[in-house]
Amino acid sequence: MTNAAVPTPPRPSTHGAKGRQCPDDLWKLGERAVTRARRWADESAHEPTPQSAKLLSRILADPDGLTFTTRFVDDVVRPVDLDVASAALQKLARGRKDFLPPALAAAMGLGSSASRLAPRSVTAIARRVFREIVGDLVVDATDKGLGPALARLRAGGHRLNVNLLGEAVLGEKEAAHRLAEVSRLVTREDVDYVSIKVSAVTGPHNPWGFDEVVAHGVRALAPLYRLARDNGTFLNLDMEDYKDLDLTIAVFTAILDQPDMRGYEAGIVLQAYLPDSLGALQRLQEWASARVDAGGSRIKVRIVKGANLSMERVDAEIHGWELTTWPSKQATDTNYKRMLNWAMTPERTRAIRLGVAGQNIFDIAFVYELRAARGVEDSVEFEMLSGMATGIQEVVRRDVGSLLLYVPVVNPREFDVAISYLVRRLEENAAPENFMSGVFDIATNEDVFARERDRFLAALSDVDPHAPIPVPNRSQNRLAERDGGVPVEQGSLDERARRPFSSEADSDPALATNRQWARDIAEAIPASTRGEETVRQGAQALATREAIDALIDASAKAAHAWQALAPEERAAALHRVGDVLAARRGELIEVAGSEAGKTIDQADPEVSEAIDFCHHYADASLQLTDEAHMAGACFVPVDVTVVASPWNFPVAIPTGGVAAALAAGSAVILKPAPPAKRCAAELIAAFHEAGVPKDLVALAPLEDGDVSRHLVTHERVDRVVLTGSYETARLFKSWKPDMHLLGETSGKNAIIVTPSADPDLAVRDIVSSAFAHAGQKCSASSLLILVGSAGHSARIARQLVDAAASLRVGAPSALDSQVGPVVVPDDEKALRGLTTLGPGEHWVLKPRCLGGGLWTPGIRAGVVPGSEFHLTEYFAPVLGVMRVDTLEDAIEAVNSVDYGLTSGLHTLDTDELAQWLDGIQAGNLYVNRGITGAIVRRQPFGGWKRSAIGSTTKAGGPSYLLGLGDIEPAHDQLAGEPNAPESMGLSTRVLALYDAAGEHLGAADLAQLHRAIVADAAAWASDYGVNRDVTGLACERNILRYRPATVLVRAERGSALADIARVMAAGILAGGPVTLSVADQLPYSMAVAIEAAGVEVSVDDKQTWDARLAALAASGGLGLRVRVLGPREESAQDRWVHACRVSAGSPDIALYTSAVTTCPHAELLPFLREQAVSLTNHRFGTPLDLAAGLL
Repeated sequence: MTNAAVPTPPRPSTHGAKGRQCPDDLWKLGERAVTRARRWADESAHEPTPQSAKLLSRILADPDGLTFTTRFVDDVVRPVDLDVASAALQKLARGRKDFLPPALAAAMGLGSSASRLAPRSVTAIARRVFREIVGDLVVDATDKGLGPALARLRAGGHRLNVNLLGEAVLGEKEAAHRLAEVSRLVTREDVDYVSIKVSAVTGPHNPWGFDEVVAHGVRALAPLYRLARDNGTFLNLDMEDYKDLDLTIAVFTAILDQPDMRGYEAGIVLQAYLPDSLGALQRLQEWASARVDAGGSRIKVRIVKGANLSMERVDAEIHGWELTTWPSKQATDTNYKRMLNWAMTPERTRAIRLGVAGQNIFDIAFVYELRAARGVEDSVEFEMLSGMATGIQEVVRRDVGSLLLYVPVVNPREFDVAISYLVRRLEENAAPENFMSGVFDIATNEDVFARERDRFLAALSDVDPHAPIPVPNRSQNRLAERDGGVPVEQGSLDERARRPFSSEADSDPALATNRQWARDIAEAIPASTRGEETVRQGAQALATREAIDALIDASAKAAHAWQALAPEERAAALHRVGDVLAARRGELIEVAGSEAGKTIDQADPEVSEAIDFCHHYADASLQLTDEAHMAGACFVPVDVTVVASPWNFPVAIPTGGVAAALAAGSAVILKPAPPAKRCAAELIAAFHEAGVPKDLVALAPLEDGDVSRHLVTHERVDRVVLTGSYETARLFKSWKPDMHLLGETSGKNAIIVTPSADPDLAVRDIVSSAFAHAGQKCSASSLLILVGSAGHSARIARQLVDAAASLRVGAPSALDSQVGPVVVPDDEKALRGLTTLGPGEHWVLKPRCLGGGLWTPGIRAGVVPGSEFHLTEYFAPVLGVMRVDTLEDAIEAVNSVDYGLTSGLHTLDTDELAQWLDGIQAGNLYVNRGITGAIVRRQPFGGWKRSAIGSTTKAGGPSYLLGLGDIEPAHDQLAGEPNAPESMGLSTRVLALYDAAGEHLGAADLAQLHRAIVADAAAWASDYGVNRDVTGLACERNILRYRPATVLVRAERGSALADIARVMAAGILAGGPVTLSVADQLPYSMAVAIEAAGVEVSVDDKQTWDARLAALAASGGLGLRVRVLGPREESAQDRWVHACRVSAGSPDIALYTSAVTTCPHAELLPFLREQAVSLTNHRFGTPLDLAAGLL
């Protein structure tokens, strides 16, 4: 059945003569195009369809087809280890198979049964069958297979554009290998057209070093262009990512501007789904016209709709940037037509020949009609994808004369590298909004034809040749922000205090104005003196102990005035600090580079983190005075907090500490590490510029010594917030055992890679996690643990060494630097890590000292469990590699380290993920991504064991402020009569304790206990007993969960039974290992109820208890928490001082001595450890929830 008529689609506001934007002449061409498309569709029904295409269409037509196909490609075809592939095959085989073609269904059937007997053989059969099905999409690149394949494809009269797929280019050796292989293609007699991307020959680079990468790309590609010219081969410069748009154009024009290349015609691609593309086309047109006018050859622009939308969405979402593409498929289709309409004139095609790439027969027909109407037939060629819709290709070829087929080729031994390409092609075939989803039905199903016709006409209707040139979606402009200064405050006090939180976006290096802003910063770094005078004056003013005493007196007075302000005023002030930091972003990056050696790509996200801290803690501060949140308790601010900040994160961490203390109502004295005093000076200036009183936030730019020690141990300092080494924390506590120290300390962090992992992505994340900022992050991965066959993977070893060796080492003033200087170059431990091997270890990449604190990355192999390198944090650009047999061995190796800060896993196996999530001991977990770069709220930061000191919780998390003050019972609570708890749906074990306690408590105490357990249950249901993701990101899951901690509870003589019951109710609900030591015998019924909940109860007099606590402190045990109760008339501080004295100030024991309250946050948190889990939730942009059912 045919349908020659062209009815107006049912959108009069868009398509009607009055509503449509499209001029009449183009609309008439569109009507003719529909008629031609109808004929092409009808004729295609009589063309033979390859059996493989029919089979693939059958699979993808099923609702489960795309998921099955992508999982089969990724889990069964990709792995090198056949055992891994066989296990994946067995899992897939348990699902539906009725939509599969017979041969594959049979292989899958074997996968669910016989593969237990011959797994490798069955898997090999299934792989072969599937490769035959998708074989037309990707061609064999070997000499044996490529020649016949190209001859077959060319036999139909087609020309071929060959694109070599290969391993991810992570280093210079792989880039050189790719370039050599492409050069080999260029010189083949049966190849006359080749595509390549700049990223294939430059590898990963610092995105801020645009000019340097352009120069690198030109050096690498210019010889290839000359080789192509001399062999008569056309070279097309391709691109995928928005970030490569300017780069690709710059490299392309720079090469063709060279005198000996002006006569060579080459091509470049533009993607219509980017609003930027029309403007880019016009810039290319201007350049090409000048080139032709000067006697040079014209160029070709290949216009495609775009094939990387999924990853563009990921990039935008993860960074908080605008999506780079048009918001809809229709808008993309409109821009595609507008670009072609603009370019297809005799005048413009004099300089630019066009390649019209696409599968949609309506678009092809429209361009066919348009080029004839414009008389530019010789300047426009049609391009389609090899292996897709071959019947349509044949009928189109008969009309248009010839087609250029895009032919991806890959070596069968590296078939897994085609995964991302195949995933995109499979999505195109399955996605309902794409033309290809109906390509096999368009000739026989009138509804499918009408759907595609209406889509075509809707897009055409919106083509307005006279509309303004589209501007990029991304509008971030750091130059304008720098010049604009701090924005004026607006809104009421309540509006300024209660601003919705949104993560601050990092600076986007894809934007030209931002790149100029960064270059200005880099040029200022070498001679920067920011903060120097402030540091000099501050050090001079605080040179004595007496000056420190005066400073603390002034701080305490300022605190009282600060605490007297309304909570909204304090919150608004902190938000204002965030605004000032944003306006001073460039200045902060400059001083961080100048003083602390931070490259711009590392310093810029740190400023974003600092801004986020201000806004997050401003928001969190309002909860401290929220009666509903505090649930019967009140938060009491302390007067003076000292923040002892590190040099490795000289902007974000001190800002976080200062902002948190201010949010909690305290005055703050910032004592920065000596190598970062100038950074601290600039930060404090920003706080003061925002209106924070100078006495409230003060800088103490002291060298380490007697005066510095006097500051942190001062009797009027209520809290010390330390970020530094565990050794520093132990030193502080040795100076003053009863110091209220909250510390985020060391980390010896590992990434585990299993045989099921994607090796290229794993290596990418390992290298960035190990060597960014020269490995000087407490979260850095200094240990790689390879499991099973991954430990013998030549590919992982090759890619890892290549990637690390290719990193550019240099000063922060060089924008292409990827590894900056070691900030403390004479640090003994760092030097040992960079120079001294342990028994059985050897260098696979030996680090070299370049002077000026610069070291090239080092990789040592042969690290064994229990060795010095396994257990020691070095804070240097050095990575150790350990091999183990099983994932269980790997988890044991990670957990045997004293620290538990960050930990990573690369796997695509759900069972492995479940085992790791259940067993790993660390505060921040990362799956299939890097393990550094925690973002406020998204991944609250803080560790376990010796990575966390004191009663602290995660920085940037929901509970951090609670540790910066005291929590006391509210005095205005009404006792009342308790409700019957049996109807409240509470924990049966908690209810049993409540019933037992009720026999011995008065009405007031029982009512308080009732309120407490009800509040606990509510908090458990909303916060602590559930896995929460506050981000709502699609591409990444970020879960905050709570794991039970080991806690020892001590009730001193005279402790109220109600307090014991209340604390034990929280401990029982948390579900962890809890032990109770009491000085007074418990009533029998209470003891029975507590013991029935799994709690060990002992009666110990004071001497016995003190000896027990002292022994625990001396034992070196990790992560123990002790909750101490006493008589209600006894102060929490008295209990604190005594417990600290008995435990000799051990940093390995977290003490909780506060008064007992009904507040669930105060009482549950001692029994819980926070754990943030961040998981990449996609594969090449396609959703993949590996943790479904686990988190």
